[in-house]
Formats: sequence, C-alpha cells, structure tokens
Amino acid sequence: ALLEMEENKITLDNLEKGADNPAFSSVEEERLDEECDDPCDESKEERRGEGKGRFSSCCRKALQPASKAKRFCKAHAKVLRRVVLGLLGVAYLCYFTAACWLNFQRALALVVMTAVVVFFICWSLFKKHCGAKVLLFLSPIWKCSQKSWPWLKWLLWVALLGGLITWLALDTSRNPEQLISLAGFCFLVLFLFACSKHHGAVSWRAVFWGLGLQFLFGLLILRTTLGVQAFQWLGDQIQFFLGYTTAGSSFVFGDKLIEEVFAFQTLPIVVFFSCVMSILYYLGIMQWIIVKISWLLQVSMGTTPTETLSVAGNIFVGQTEAPLLIRPYLADMTHSEIHAVMTGGFSTIAGSVMGAYISFGIDAASLIAASVMAAPCALAMSKLVYPEVEESKFKGKANIRLSSGEEQNILEAASNGAAASVGLVANIAANLIAFLAVLEFINAALRWFGEMVDIEGLSFQVICSYILMPMAFLMGADWADSPLVAELLGIKIFLNEFVAYQQLATYKKNRLLGLEEWDGSRKQWISERAETITTFALCGFANLSSIGIMLGGLASMVPQRKGDLASIVLRALLTGCCVSMLNACLAGLLHVPTEVGDCVTFLSTTNFSSTSYTMYTCCKQLFASSVLKNGTVSFTGAWTGLAESILCLTQCCGHYNHTSC
Repeated sequence: ALLEMEENKITLDNLEKGADNPAFSSVEEERLDEECDDPCDESKEERRGEGKGRFSSCCRKALQPASKAKRFCKAHAKVLRRVVLGLLGVAYLCYFTAACWLNFQRALALVVMTAVVVFFICWSLFKKHCGAKVLLFLSPIWKCSQKSWPWLKWLLWVALLGGLITWLALDTSRNPEQLISLAGFCFLVLFLFACSKHHGAVSWRAVFWGLGLQFLFGLLILRTTLGVQAFQWLGDQIQFFLGYTTAGSSFVFGDKLIEEVFAFQTLPIVVFFSCVMSILYYLGIMQWIIVKISWLLQVSMGTTPTETLSVAGNIFVGQTEAPLLIRPYLADMTHSEIHAVMTGGFSTIAGSVMGAYISFGIDAASLIAASVMAAPCALAMSKLVYPEVEESKFKGKANIRLSSGEEQNILEAASNGAAASVGLVANIAANLIAFLAVLEFINAALRWFGEMVDIEGLSFQVICSYILMPMAFLMGADWADSPLVAELLGIKIFLNEFVAYQQLATYKKNRLLGLEEWDGSRKQWISERAETITTFALCGFANLSSIGIMLGGLASMVPQRKGDLASIVLRALLTGCCVSMLNACLAGLLHVPTEVGDCVTFLSTTNFSSTSYTMYTCCKQLFASSVLKNGTVSFTGAWTGLAESILCLTQCCGHYNHTSC
C-alpha cells in the first residue's frame, strides 16, 4: 500500500507537465480499460485519457492561486485576524462617534452597551496579562486579613444587621403595610427551616448570603432610580422585540386570526423566543452570562459549581433545559445538589414562556426582576431545606465544562431552536385545553355538591381563596385583595401558572380601563401593589403538573437515579413554591406606590369619552372631597372654590356611582 501511494504521489513536476493524478482516476474505468481487447478501442481510450489529463491539468493551474491564498491565510491567520478585528473596531468607533454626535440622548442605550462590552474586554485582558502579578502583590494583605477574619467577620455582620434594621425602621415608617410583607418573609424562612431534612447541618453562610443577594438585587431593581429605569427600559425593549413575531405569524395565519385567536396571538412568541435563545447559545453568549452569574453565587455562597451553574441557567431557560448544562455530572451529584437543581427549576420560569406572559400584558420588568432574584433565593432555601451531609465530588473543582449544542452554523441553530419549540407550544396548548376543561368540571361538581346543602357559588377558586388567603395577606396584599390573590396562587399551584397569569392579566386590564372596583359583590380588579406581589408570586414552575416534567426530564439524563429523583422532588416542589412567595414578600416590602399627579389639572383637561385608572383614582378623590349638606354640594381640599368642580363631578358621575351623584 505504501509503494502504491508513493507511485501515485503528486509533485510540482507532474503538475507542470500536466500529468494526470492517478488518485482521481475511477476504479471502474481502470477495470473497463483492462477488459477492453480491441486495439481501436484502446486508441480511443488513450485519446480520451489525454483529453481528461489536459482538462484536469487546466483545472489545477486555475486553482493554484486559490490554494496559494489558502496556504497564505493559514500561515498568517493570527495577523489577518488582528487586522480584520482592527478594521471592524475602527468602523464601529466611527459609527459610535457619529451616533453620539448626531443625538447623544438617542444613542444612550448604545453608549451603555458599548461601555459594558469594553469593560469586560478590558477586564479579561487585565486578568490575562496582569492577574498573577496583582494576586502576588495582594497576597500579604490577604494573609493578614485571614488572621483577623474571625473577629472581623462578626463585626461586619453586626454592622450589616444594624444598617438593615435602621433602614427598615425608617422606610416602613412611611408605609407601615410593608411590615406585613417583612413578617411574611420571616414566617416563610422559619417554615422552611422547620421542614429541613437535617437541621444541624444547615450551611448558614449559604442561607444568609443567598437571602442577602436576593435583597440586594431587589433593592437595586425596585428602589434605585438607575435600577428601575434600566429594567423598565429592558422590559420595553423585550416587548418591542417580541412584537417582531407578528411579521411571521401574520404571514402564516393572517391578521384576523392573530388579532382574535389566543393560540395564534401568543404561542408564536414562544417559537420566536426559542429560536433566539438557540442562536444565543450557539454564539456562546448565554453560556458566558450564566458562567458570570454562577461565579458570583458560588464565590459568595460557597456552593459547588454544578448546582450553581444549573440554578443560574434557570434564569433564562426552563426546568429541563438548565440541567443539560451539567448533564455529564448529574450521575455523581449528591442528594443535596440534585435538590438544588430541582428547586432552581421550580422557582423560575423559562425565557420562552416569559415572552408569552409579557404578551398578556404582565409587567416585563417585574418578570425579569423575579427571575433574577429567584436564583440566589432558590439556592439558599435549597441548602436550608436539604443541607449537604455528603462529600461532593465537585467541591473546590475549578472548571466545570459547559455542554453546548452540536449545530454547525447559526442557521442550523435558528432552525433547531424553532423546531424544538414545536413540542413546547403543543404542550402549552394541550395543557391549557386540559386544565381549563378540568377546572370547569371541578367547579361544576363543587357547585352541585354545594347546592345540596344550600351553598351557592362554590368553586375551586373560592376554596383556594379561603385556604390561601392568610398567605396572600402575609405577602403584603390588602385584605380586600387577598381572596383574589389567594385564588390566583391556588390556580398556579394546583393547575398551571399560565392560567393564573391569564387571569391576572384580565384583572390588570380591568384596572387600567378604569372599571369600577366592585361590581356588586364581585371585585373586578386588584390594586397595583397586589398586582406586583402576585406577579412575583406566580413567577415559577412550582405546580403539581411540573412534577412529571421534572422527573421525566432528569430521569432521561440519569436513568440510574430514578429512585433518588422521586424521593427528592416533593420537597423541592415545596421549596420552589416558598421561593416564589419569598420573592413576592420582598416585592411587597420594597414596592413604592405610584403617585397620582395633579387631579384638578387632569380632570379639568381630560376627555371623559373613555375611562382610565387615573380617571378612576381622580374621580374617587373628587368624591371624597365633596360634601353634601342641605341638598347643596361643597368641596374641600384642592377642589375648594374651583368653578370646574361641579362640571368635573357631573362628568365623573356619568361613569362611576357615589352618594354625591
């Protein structure tokens, strides 16, 4: 074989003389040449071979510049890469300068994104070239701090606790109802500790750091002006981004269907979002973000890399997709680590269904904040409920290799993401049909049983509103709103959070339309504070139907651990439910009510042809300031002595009922 390869070897001399390459000759043609006995046929074959040789020689000569260019590119790949990156950098710098010069306010988002990217690039270069030197320089300080750390640690804890108590005292003095949310938060933590598998083995470092990070994220997102504006902007951009789904769905289904039919209006968003997430995974952007978040959680909480990566991944993907990041390590993970993986899945929602909830009208900023805040809380509560009592194989392991897709290019990644979402869309549609039908059947059965003993209007929602009403109140909802919040919690836990968010969207729509709060004995909407609390409380896959999804997904990855998974899943479900409610308590603690503007100016200038929540609030304020005495209406407060008062009162009475009317 070696001799044959030597004979068939191509040299530059052969190419110059135009000799044919035997390696490209067909075996069938060689066999036919041997079988041909006719001399005339042999001469024809020789002439044909010469023609082929000349043609292949011309092809080789034509391809020589391309092969030389290929060899040159391979030899100077690093230099060429730097040149291309440099040119792209210069081009982007010109574009960036032009955008800022023309309209800096318009280019503010571009400035922020550029600053973030530049920071991480500079940080990466600094760590690569100067990291070792900086660590060597700081090593004496680190050794000195380690000696004084035992007493310094307690000093820091006391200072933090004192600062937190002082801040809470000052903050809740303005809104005392926030103390109810704080009491609910403490109650849930104590309840989970009571349910702990090993009370004496709890890692309090993980618990306190997790709750501290959750509180810090909540404070930044819900209280600071920068955080509120940033997440509001991010939510608005996601809504704009999801609006592009209409281009595809309207082409496939038509404008009429996507405007009137829920399935064609909402479910295509899941397909679009899944496609985008697949592209981001292919490009490595999602892995990079997940690694950075997991590093922060791991360093602060002292958890292992595997469980931390999975919980961080749950911020963006679903309960069965996140464990795929650590699939090679699942077989060797401890029971506590498996519990953390499950809890992370139950405590958050996937990015794809988040897009569907945003399309309902649920506040995008609140959904994003809930997913981010749930990650450290899920890890902390998981270590409280199921502490580590085994020796983990991954403790102290520096590098955990993230699994990535097998796509060859970005188009394949986009196609696979869209195709993978078909099962999810079908699952959502099937679950909605089944659960709504089952709910209607249960309600019909309960009504029948109730009528036997003269109880009218008995339903699953009514039962949930009574059972979970104390928990809804402890989360921070007003007592009047608590039955509806409890009803939504019951639907989420026992049926599906998709159905619950749909109902919440209806309540929000009624409020924004300015409908009367009460329609007889039925409440038509809940307050803005209760809406925010409920949005956080529903943000998680912790419902009974998810048990099968979780067990099926993990058992397919590690079939040898089915028994372990089944023994842990119910405890993880309970922890996941409580994590969502802890998030809701924190949202209630940090919620700042929206201030109503100048109602006098608003009602004096508004058009009363349609109602809104602002109109409802201002009309209620006007009703409260009106005084009926001896058949004459007078006004107090800001409405005193204004000529427009009677006219505005008349207009408000046209939409809302009050004794002043």
